[in-house]
Amino acid sequence: MHTSFKDKDGVRSKHLIILAHPDPASLSVAYKDEVVKLTQKAGSEAIVRDLYNIGFHPVLSGEDFAAFKEGKVPADIKLEQDYIRCADLITFIYPIWWAGMPAMMKGYIDRVFSRGFAYDIVGLGEIKKLLTGKRVVVLNNFGMTYDEYEQSGMLDALKRTSDTGIFEFCGMEVEAHHFFGRMDKASREECCGHVRMLGFLYEKFLPAR
Repeated sequence: MHTSFKDKDGVRSKHLIILAHPDPASLSVAYKDEVVKLTQKAGSEAIVRDLYNIGFHPVLSGEDFAAFKEGKVPADIKLEQDYIRCADLITFIYPIWWAGMPAMMKGYIDRVFSRGFAYDIVGLGEIKKLLTGKRVVVLNNFGMTYDEYEQSGMLDALKRTSDTGIFEFCGMEVEAHHFFGRMDKASREECCGHVRMLGFLYEKFLPAR
């Protein structure tokens, strides 16, 4: 596992932060703000894609499929793919709703992680991973306690679904998948503590100046 996030050939490393939460006062947005500060403090470039704020359309449509078959990529999908293509580290930030991603984040994956960009199928069904070299951090929070989710097997299921089923499937390396629990009853101090803890998490991936 990589432990540094260094410049390449004099060009600042790029950290793409993909956020899915509609409430600007949410803890997910606070995570995003802190991760941006940590990235900038390390001298790297932070690029934020706030999916609700930019009005990303999350529904994979028949028109999208038709375009893909013709070898064309809709402009809004190509833009997001270009951001991913240029990124060294990618952080996905979203809450867990009904034991999974919000529809906005799932729709982003459905449309952007398309065949021919994120993966391909060659020969007799062999999967070709096309996003190798990309490193990923996932930040989630949920209402129940961490122990309740862990004991029920939900944490393992969530990791298998996203880390194994999506990111590693495409060749990405998941550096960390961090869960924050008990959000429904968390005090302001606890929430601030979660945000501060990001500094300890990202010091493994972002270089000190």
